[in-house]
Amino acid sequence: VYLVESGGGLVQPGGSLRLSCRAPRTITSVYAPATVGWYRQAPGKQRELVALITSDRITTYADSVKGRFTISRDNSRKTVYLQMNGLKPDDTGVYYCYLATSNLATSWGQGTQVSVPG
Repeated sequence: VYLVESGGGLVQPGGSLRLSCRAPRTITSVYAPATVGWYRQAPGKQRELVALITSDRITTYADSVKGRFTISRDNSRKTVYLQMNGLKPDDTGVYYCYLATSNLATSWGQGTQVSVPG
């Protein structure tokens, strides 16, 4: 599955960003049942889960982002969003879109940089 991310950038602490990830070449019947979400990788650290949303819109968040980040999806647009509020320097990293189909095939986006200066 081809995933296209957008929305990263440089933001001051306390600011907000909204990431988007589209699957333009995926048919809706494949996208709608999939679990989609976001991981991130900070410099020198392993990639970690940020948030996931299932086909039933059940959400999972890393403890570090609960209450600040909100994940949502629009199946008609084949897009998942990550609204990030109250950004902190520790949120800095490359954010990767993730998709797992109903038969557990996984795909990753190319990554989008989020930078929050400390």
